[in-house]
Amino acid sequence: MTYLYSARRLIPLAALILLACAAPAGAAEAPACTDCHSDVAVHSPVHSKLACADCHTAVKADEDHAEAAKKEIASPGFCSTCHADVDLSHSVHKEVSCARCHGKAHDVVPVKDPRSPVAARNQIQTCAQCHPAASINAYRNSVHGRALFDAGLVSAPSCTTCHGSHDIVKASDPASRVSHAKAPATCGTCHTFILDDWQQSSHGKAWNHGQGNGKGPTCVTCHGSHGILHPQSAEARQQLPETCSQCHKGKYETYRDTFHGKSSELGFVAAADCSDCHTPHKNLPAADPQSSVNPANLRATCGRCHGDRVTASFVSFKPHLDPRSPNDSKPVHYVWLFMTLLLVGVFGFFGLHDALWLQRSVRGSLRGEFANLRKTEGPYVKRFSRNDSRMHVLVIVTFLLLAATGLPLHFHHAAWAQMLIDLFGGVTIARFLHRLAAIGTFGYMAWHIAEVFYRAVVRKEKGLFWGWKSMVPRWKDVQDIWQNFLYFLYRRPKPEIDRWSYWEKFDYLAVFWGVVIIGFSGLMLWLPGLFTRFLPGWVLNAAAIIHGDEALLAVGFIVIFHFFHTHLRPESFPLDPVIFVGSMPLERFKEERPLEYQRLVEAGKLDERLVDPPTPEQLRNARVFGFIAVAIGILLVIGILIGVILY
Repeated sequence: MTYLYSARRLIPLAALILLACAAPAGAAEAPACTDCHSDVAVHSPVHSKLACADCHTAVKADEDHAEAAKKEIASPGFCSTCHADVDLSHSVHKEVSCARCHGKAHDVVPVKDPRSPVAARNQIQTCAQCHPAASINAYRNSVHGRALFDAGLVSAPSCTTCHGSHDIVKASDPASRVSHAKAPATCGTCHTFILDDWQQSSHGKAWNHGQGNGKGPTCVTCHGSHGILHPQSAEARQQLPETCSQCHKGKYETYRDTFHGKSSELGFVAAADCSDCHTPHKNLPAADPQSSVNPANLRATCGRCHGDRVTASFVSFKPHLDPRSPNDSKPVHYVWLFMTLLLVGVFGFFGLHDALWLQRSVRGSLRGEFANLRKTEGPYVKRFSRNDSRMHVLVIVTFLLLAATGLPLHFHHAAWAQMLIDLFGGVTIARFLHRLAAIGTFGYMAWHIAEVFYRAVVRKEKGLFWGWKSMVPRWKDVQDIWQNFLYFLYRRPKPEIDRWSYWEKFDYLAVFWGVVIIGFSGLMLWLPGLFTRFLPGWVLNAAAIIHGDEALLAVGFIVIFHFFHTHLRPESFPLDPVIFVGSMPLERFKEERPLEYQRLVEAGKLDERLVDPPTPEQLRNARVFGFIAVAIGILLVIGILIGVILY
């Protein structure tokens, strides 16, 4: 017992001796990292079990390691101790530290964690540290970016989906996932069925034949890279024809000359574009039986938009016809040739005619030759009925509305065309107004024909189709033209004009011809299904040429030549109100219509035609309406000149 008691007392003593012996060794041990770095905390769930020395292998406790630690952390291979499977040696990011993308090591979270800098939604900010803002913003506004950020689809592509992560190389490198050789496979990881269609298409076959070496368009060629738009968006549909023109330039030009192309460029997204006819991904040559534009399949293709109106003749319309080439269609080529010669002939003849008239009128005004034409006092002579004046107002309104809503299509490439269409509220509203004005035009034409028929057949009025009061040209008009040219050249006095001058007859016939030609060609374009029930499809191609060129001729002739003959020549400048008020001063009537005046005097009917001068209110209304009409017409002609010269 004594022995056991003594041993128990020796145990604490032995412990004290051992502690005393161990004390010097403990005093020499290096301090813990937290003794100096108490502000450093590891929040990373993936690195929480690692000791400091597991990562900071180059740091020595007994040395000043601040600089060594900075270099070590910035090194691209800093994480390779644990992540030896990550190889950046061939990546464009081989000089970039891991922390630049994944964040600081103390805060790193798993890649799938929404807080990670390389999580799908955060990559756009992470990559923006080095990559151009233009590419980043384009992606943010793309169909991919909107799906990810706006719709919240976590499966939507992010930067790494297309470019990869640690194996990223330049896009020009064949090994790149977005290179010409590998882009289809990359996009096909999400768009599997589209990839299958594309591989069977002309594009896919061309790419496959070239083994991806720069031949044949890929997804990126057509859709772009970062700024990919939704294919059915208005912006994408408007851009598509120009995109296709990178390879199909000739087809692009002929497409742009059709209603589809013109209206599409002006914002009418419902108009057919390249993909609507050729399909977006499975486009094949027309000779291929599976092609959407194979003759056997055209009725189904066109029927997607035009429905049951599609006939066999309808689909023979050629959307890529070049009227300048007789090889495409001889009838259409000859129509184009005739309309071109008509435009050149009319503008050439009257351009010379009015240029000579202008210089003669200016010189005559300076000489005081037209003093009587300026007099407004005294009696007036009735020249037009109230019905004539109202009819002319209707003609002016419908004509200007037709021109303002139709010319933008003809000059769709000009900047002013888009501005004018936007002013009307878009192509849909402009098209409605155009057709409304066309109905009004057919209305006044029907009224005029009925009136002539009534006067000729019912009232049996003589001279409507021949003679001094007829609008039909006669031999005297030819003589007046010749004499007027001599007058312009100071060789003869001006010709004596009867009820109607030759230029007024030309104005009348131009409108009459124009309504018939423009009207019926417009009806063909308005109702193609109806007319192709008994006419071949190329008639629609011809109708488009006739409608556009004849409209151009009408607007140019009326505004340039008719306005000059009536309002803008010095004798009547700035406006001749006679058509609106229905009468003109007697002195002017004697000067301008000497043969008609003489006939009235000899027949004793002059007094019957004399009326009171128009009231100030009538003149004011005539001038306000007339000046507005003339101003609109002049602006339209300026637009035509800009479209012809600059575009």
